[in-house]
Amino acid sequence: MSDQSLSRRRLLAIAGSTLSTTVAGCFDAAPGTSSPATENSSEPSTESPDQPTAEGPPGEFPDDPETPPQEREEPPAGSEYATVFQEVADSVVGVRIQSGGETGVGTAWVYEDEYLVTNEHVVADDESPFVWFDNVGWRESTVVGTDVFSDLAVLDVSNKPEDATPLPLVEEAPPVGTEVVAIGNPFDLTGSFTTGVISGRNRNIPDPERPFSIADGVQTDAALNPGNSGGPVLTLDSEVAGVVRSGVGQNIGFAISAALTERVVPALIEDGEYQHSFIGIGLEDVTPEIVRANDLSVAWGAYVDQVLDGYPAASVLQGSTNTRFVNGQETPVGGDVIVRIEDWTIETSERLSAYLALETSPGDTIEVEVVRDSQREIVDVPLVAREESA
Repeated sequence: MSDQSLSRRRLLAIAGSTLSTTVAGCFDAAPGTSSPATENSSEPSTESPDQPTAEGPPGEFPDDPETPPQEREEPPAGSEYATVFQEVADSVVGVRIQSGGETGVGTAWVYEDEYLVTNEHVVADDESPFVWFDNVGWRESTVVGTDVFSDLAVLDVSNKPEDATPLPLVEEAPPVGTEVVAIGNPFDLTGSFTTGVISGRNRNIPDPERPFSIADGVQTDAALNPGNSGGPVLTLDSEVAGVVRSGVGQNIGFAISAALTERVVPALIEDGEYQHSFIGIGLEDVTPEIVRANDLSVAWGAYVDQVLDGYPAASVLQGSTNTRFVNGQETPVGGDVIVRIEDWTIETSERLSAYLALETSPGDTIEVEVVRDSQREIVDVPLVAREESA
């Protein structure tokens, strides 16, 4: 996905203003390129108007391009943030894409060997994006796998610099309040570093262009802006807690969890794709109105509003059969309330989505406990592979 081309001057003006709602994606002018503001400058040109232009096709990109001398300042003593930056900066890169005559940028980071992780939406329109290694320059890459449902993608860089070492994923999800940092290329400001905390976990991350959400998302108040997409959110131990997905307002941004990344990325490397489990139901969180309208004995859970025809769950789960007005609101009634799947308590629809994403595979059959007609029942629900149209 590429945002509309903007001049550097306009982008920096936007960066200094209040951004109420945005998707942290990609936009014009990658590192090392001329911005429209520079090209349209009133400064006199140093070229002679009679100078001939180059003819013929462009040359090949060098297999082993010369790199500039590498220089990096030593972090000041006692600065944890500066130390983290020094440890990870060489492993985080800018991504430059070309689509329809427009240029866009995002961020990626080294996962293992020559493989980089970024967002699917960053590289969706370019199978061979260039990547920018700080203090080294541009390298060619190829897309080896993408997954729209997790918004993850893997790039292959055959001549990755040795200093660009893999960043490890956290083994356990850090608790809310954990200090984190984000590094990426917001507004064409390469290697930008922001700080914050994990401000929420187990979020469903909405997709503004598709009718589904990404499960098990990490919420953070670290500043995330267009160009950060695909970059890492890291703990102060330099471990990846999430992959930046979007910023939706002041102090609220989302990242794809390390747990989901760890499930999806190896399959993208091996097979180029990943299969997600799908039940085929439409859910709502249990609200006070749903509790009253359905005379429920529980005040939490995932309410089954709709069961889609053609999926195995249609024969074992029950959706809404009618509606009732409660406090002036039309409220669904008659649907199952899912309160447990296997050994997971299901307090919300987000919890259910996380279970499917992290614990199941297509072809599994899961044990589901529901509240139906004021009684608790246990049913076996088969899972299928999710299709992009679902």
